[in-house]
Formats: sequence, structure tokens, C-alpha cells
Amino acid sequence: MKTKKNPVSGERWHRWAGGGGALRAVVFGANDGLVSNASLIIGVAGADPNPKVILLAGVAGLLAGGFSMAAGEYISVRTQRELLEHQIALEKKELSTNPEEEIVELTKIFESKGVDSKQAEAIARRILYDPGTGLATLVKEELGLDPEGLASPYQAAGASFLSFALGALVPLVPYILTQGSGALIGTLVATGASLLAVGASMSLFTGKNAVFSALRQALIGAMAAGATFIVGKLLGGSGLNF
Repeated sequence: MKTKKNPVSGERWHRWAGGGGALRAVVFGANDGLVSNASLIIGVAGADPNPKVILLAGVAGLLAGGFSMAAGEYISVRTQRELLEHQIALEKKELSTNPEEEIVELTKIFESKGVDSKQAEAIARRILYDPGTGLATLVKEELGLDPEGLASPYQAAGASFLSFALGALVPLVPYILTQGSGALIGTLVATGASLLAVGASMSLFTGKNAVFSALRQALIGAMAAGATFIVGKLLGGSGLNF
């Protein structure tokens, strides 16, 4: 006997996967840190320097990349927030100076959704009678914004730094625990396993096959690390002192 699929559960899963913005940002941020710092560490290791140099390069890569990501995210979210706040302020001013025009605009929005014109106008007047509710409705319907859901630039910057640092720490740990060829092997194994895990996690958001996503991510990461390793080998063999 076949088990019927629960449409409600499927819909909940669809909404979670499509709307998991925070989790998605963590996964992609960790992936950036993992690939970039692994490539840096493996590239420097290719030049065969003192293990302390590799460790220093890895720590520098983690901190520089993390702060760079945090700064970029802060500026981006802060600018977006200021833009949205400006748009909300303009809408608030229009509502206070010309409420009839806003009633007409909101009425047209309801009519476009299939509401009868007289009923649409009655609903619009009832909503805009309360300034707070009216502004929230106008902002949502006209601008597609949620005044209560504006992102915090500080939270965005902190989350960006932590997710990047989490990924960047993976290839660095072996060099913290040991030195020499064992550390490089540990970095390769830890990075490879993490790339597979991150790739499989990305399938939650892309809808792609988990195995395909994992192998694709591992291949891309291996190509990046391999390229930097070759460059490191060439520079190390060119007589540069490290």
C-alpha cells in the first residue's frame, strides 16, 4: 500500500528551503572562507617554506578575509537600510500631506487583485484611517517592504565574519595541531571532506542532486587549490626566499 505524500509537509519544506536566508548566508559564507583560505594555505605550502610561514599565512587569510567580508556586508546592508528608510519616510510624508491620493493608489492595488472597486475603496479608507496601519500597508503593497524586517548591518557583518572564519578555520587546524607533510595531508583531507559537505548542503537551496552538488563543489575547490599550489611551487623554485 502506497503512503500518501503530505502536501502540507511538502509546502512547509518548500517555504523553509526557499526562505532560509540566514542559513543560506552561513553556508555560502563558510564556503567562501573554506575555498579561499584552503587555496591560500596550499599555495603557500607549495613553495615549501617554514611551517610557521604557512600558519601565519592561514591566520592572516582568515582574519583579512573575515574582516573584508564583514566590512562589505556592513556597508551593503547599511546602504540598503538607509535607502529603505528614506523610501518609508517619503511614503509617510505623502500619507500625511495627501491622504486622498494614497487612498486612490491603495484602491487601485486592491482592484488589481480582483476586489470590486467600491469594496476596494472602502477597504483602503478603513486601513488608512489608522496612520500606523496605513503606512505599514502602503509600504508593503507599494514598495514591497516590511518596516519591521529591515536587516541590522551589525548582525549581518558579524554573521558574515563568523561564517567566513568558520570555513577558513578548517584548512588551518592541521597546521595548528602539527607540522610538515602531515599538516598538509590533514589540510587536504579536511578541506576535501568539508567541500563535499558544503556542496551537499547547497543542494537544499538549489534543488540539485546532493551527490552532484557535493562532487561539483569538491572539483571546483580542488581546481582552485591545485592552481595556487602550482603557483607556489613555481615561486618556490624560482629562488625566492621565504
